[in-house]
Amino acid sequence: MSDTAGKPITCKAMVARAAKSPLVEETITVAPPKAGEVRVKVMANALCHTDIYTLDGLDPEGLFPSILGHEAGCIVESVGEGVTSVAVGDHVIPAYTPQCCQPSCIFCQSPKTNLCPAIRSTQGQGVMPDGTTRFTDKDGKEIFHFMGCSTMSEYTVLAEISCAKINKDAPLEKMCLFGCGISTGLGAVWNTCQVEVNSSVAVFGLGAVGLAVIQGAKAAGASKIIGVDVNSGKFDLAKQLGATDFVNPKEVEGPVQKYIAGTMTKWGVDYTFDCTGNTEVMRSALECAHRGWGVSCVIGVAASGHEISTRPFQLVTGRVWKGTAFGGFKSRRDIPMLVDKCMSGELPVDHFITHNFEGVGKTNEAIDALHSGKCLRAVVKHF
Repeated sequence: MSDTAGKPITCKAMVARAAKSPLVEETITVAPPKAGEVRVKVMANALCHTDIYTLDGLDPEGLFPSILGHEAGCIVESVGEGVTSVAVGDHVIPAYTPQCCQPSCIFCQSPKTNLCPAIRSTQGQGVMPDGTTRFTDKDGKEIFHFMGCSTMSEYTVLAEISCAKINKDAPLEKMCLFGCGISTGLGAVWNTCQVEVNSSVAVFGLGAVGLAVIQGAKAAGASKIIGVDVNSGKFDLAKQLGATDFVNPKEVEGPVQKYIAGTMTKWGVDYTFDCTGNTEVMRSALECAHRGWGVSCVIGVAASGHEISTRPFQLVTGRVWKGTAFGGFKSRRDIPMLVDKCMSGELPVDHFITHNFEGVGKTNEAIDALHSGKCLRAVVKHF
């Protein structure tokens, strides 16, 4: 056990006090883990657009004050009663989509989904499974958790079922990427849509998730991969990762779906992926899916209250509209597999990390970098 096991820890954290406001660097107290919980030292945190989505007040479950962050690499500092799957010193990736692995959980036992609901209700309420928080500020007031992770802190507490144990030799400042966006993009291709060899693919939005989709489609053997983005500056990296064609919707006449399914192809492409969260783009992606069998996958998270629409005829004529959460990966089983693929050289991720910062207090600078439009992933090393 660590010297701090069973004791509160005082550390630095970035606290989201209100929507649309900069994070505040504060000294907080992190309580010891309770039964079924794990306290971890957060070594590195990568900034994801979902964090900004919540900070901007677009998340219907967004709570303040809270500690955001969910894409991180951590070392187990102490464990609560009954924890057996990880031990002090283990390296873990926090998983916002947990995996309880219980025989009674029809979701964990089904090969069709990764959506384990074991702690979903409390996670959405910003608390741990027992309904309480492990964070307090200098005045002793409670701070909410975020996505069951809260990794914009030097220490945080996770449910055991949210800890994916990985190879200790893997660099946490890189493996943190597998906590959300990169895994989601790869899994959308490999698990949700199961893209086949020689398929044609269109990817809308060439941020980190979209580029991961391209990387996954290339690995799956897709022969035509169309990158779609209003920023043509993103096309070079997309080409390096496997994209074969590009479309800037601002540079074509009429709806982009008619250009892809009409000019570039006769009937559309086999698989399309929305990585933008824009509901109009989701429609475009569906409507350029191939007549008769095209599949369109929604990855991007839309703002609260937004709805998708299309003519029913699009579905009657054989298109399928799907969605994915964490790429369909079962977190505790599959994150270690992704890490091993990366360590073997089969799944490189260095190209996603465009910005690096030192110290949790630099998180606001990482957010500024993400807003610059030139950032895929900004990684903040805490130690």
